[in-house]
Amino acid sequence: MCVIGITGTKGKTSVIEILNSMLTAAGKKTAILSSLRMKIGEESRKNLTGNTMPGRGFIPRFLRRATKKGVEYALIEVTSEGAVGHRHRFINWSLVALTNLHPEHIESHGSLENYRRAKLSFLEYAVKRGAKIFLNQNDSGSEYFWERLPSSQTTFFSAALLPDFPSGVFKVLKGDFNKDNIALAVKIAEYLHLDKETIQKGLLDFRGIPGRLEYVLKEPFAVIVDYAHTPDSLEAVYQTVKPKEGRLICVLGAAGGGRDKWKRPVFGKIASDYCEEIILTNEDPFDENPELILQEIAAGAKNKKVKKILDRKNAIFEAVKTAESGDVVIITGKGSEPWIRVAHGKKIPWSERVAVEEALEKRKSPA
Repeated sequence: MCVIGITGTKGKTSVIEILNSMLTAAGKKTAILSSLRMKIGEESRKNLTGNTMPGRGFIPRFLRRATKKGVEYALIEVTSEGAVGHRHRFINWSLVALTNLHPEHIESHGSLENYRRAKLSFLEYAVKRGAKIFLNQNDSGSEYFWERLPSSQTTFFSAALLPDFPSGVFKVLKGDFNKDNIALAVKIAEYLHLDKETIQKGLLDFRGIPGRLEYVLKEPFAVIVDYAHTPDSLEAVYQTVKPKEGRLICVLGAAGGGRDKWKRPVFGKIASDYCEEIILTNEDPFDENPELILQEIAAGAKNKKVKKILDRKNAIFEAVKTAESGDVVIITGKGSEPWIRVAHGKKIPWSERVAVEEALEKRKSPA
């Protein structure tokens, strides 16, 4: 079985799902372990463990089940926390890739350097097992890894080197940021000897990912759910969906209590740069005071007026209620995550899409 590991700050799940579509088009049997889902062959279910890389021997058992089911390719999302927990060990990685590297999880790792070292520890381990490594030529973070990994096993991918495909191939995969994700999936597929026609079919068959630029409504105004949880991804999403005419109405929170507090005022500034209406709401406060989190985001919003609605369902309804024809409502931070995590380890069941659908229904019949 070919075991493929995808790590990086952003795009891991997207690359895995795009590559899976290509392999499926080639008639290959696949397994997926990601933050989104756990799949072995035709069986697929949401990942409700709360961990992208569950511990206590979960991954080796998962791969053993995949082997017994005749899986040819296992696609695994590799996180920095998983690497620190040594969950990448005792796996025969065939090829691995780094999508990009941006500041993230700084509090949990202690520093950006420690975060990079966690990623490096995974790549170094994979190299020792004979894996091929793919790095993003257009990402400045790649240089750190290129200097520390053997060049004989390392290659680059680039959106600038994508093969020519009909424009319709990319109808689901909008945004410049997705070009890097497509480029990596294509590069791996070519390395696995998939032909251009099969790769193109995989792209045409791809139907998108829940919670990643997911359009719940397109007309008369758009409502989009997205997972953007870093400054770079938030700005990229806003650039992609901002309407030429009409308002951009933004619902956002912060990436989680006790983590990456530096991002909060940055989020506020980005929102103030792109959004005509800003609604700040609860996300995953854990044991931190959610009102203080919103205050820290609002502090970066320059002099732009923001609404603070802690109840996320009410915040989404407020955005939907005020939307007019031609507007775009973009709700970021949760994507397809199934929980809102609050104090004392409590998890509240959550579906961003369902919350939007309920808000749209309520708008139709406000009584």
